[in-house]
Amino acid sequence: MPVVSTTYRSQLPEIMDEFDFDGKELERVLISIDQINAALGGHRVTVNGIQKLIKGKKQSVYTILDVGCGSGASLRKLAKWARGRPEQFQFIGVDANPECITIAKKASIEFENIRFECINVFSKEFESLAVDVFISTLTLHHFKNKALVELMQTLHLQADIGIVINDLQRSKIAYYLFKLYAFFFIQSKIAKHDGLISILRGFKEEDFTKYAEKLGLTTYEVNWFWAFRYQWIIQKK
Repeated sequence: MPVVSTTYRSQLPEIMDEFDFDGKELERVLISIDQINAALGGHRVTVNGIQKLIKGKKQSVYTILDVGCGSGASLRKLAKWARGRPEQFQFIGVDANPECITIAKKASIEFENIRFECINVFSKEFESLAVDVFISTLTLHHFKNKALVELMQTLHLQADIGIVINDLQRSKIAYYLFKLYAFFFIQSKIAKHDGLISILRGFKEEDFTKYAEKLGLTTYEVNWFWAFRYQWIIQKK
C-alpha cells in the first residue's frame, strides 16, 4: 500500500476535471457526489457562513453566486433554506462545464429564484456580474495555488458583502475514513477515485492563512466542521 502524504496539496488530477463526459455519465457521478455531500452534512457549512455574513445587514434582496455549481445541489438547498425568510434571495450557479449547467437547470426547474450560466470564472463576462455573496462548495480544491489566489482576488473585488468557502480538510484520517465509507456506500468508481484525490488536494488551516496574507485580507475566519470540512468566511469591510 503506497504511503499517503498530506504535507502538501496533491497535484494529482481528478477524473472530473476533464470535460469530456457525456451527459448521462456526468449526471450519475454528480448525483453520487451530491449524496455524499448531503450524507456528511456538507450543506450546513455554507448555510452557516451565509447566515454569519448577512447577520445585521438591512438589505431586502441578496444575490448569491455559486462558483463551480456542478449539479446545483448547493443552491437548491439554499433556496429551500431561504423560503419563509423576510429577505428575498436570487441565486446564480456558474460552471465552466456546459453539461453541468444542463443538468443543474433540469434538476432546478421548480426554483424560480435560481438561474445557471456557463461562464469561465477568469473571463470578462464573469467579472461583469453583480454579486453580494460568493459561495464555493468543494470547488476551490480543484485549483492549483496560483490560480486559486487569482480567483479569490477576483471574488473579493466583486463581492459586495463577502465570500463563503466550504471545502475539504487535507487529512490522513479523512482519507482512510472516506476509503472505508466509499467501500460500503459509494458505487461510482469515479466518485471513489476523485473523492480520495479531492482530500489530498484539500486544505489545512495554515493554507488559508497563507492565502489571506497573499490577498491582503484582514477580516476573515476559518472554522472546522465535521466531517473534515473547513469554512473560510471573508467579510468585506
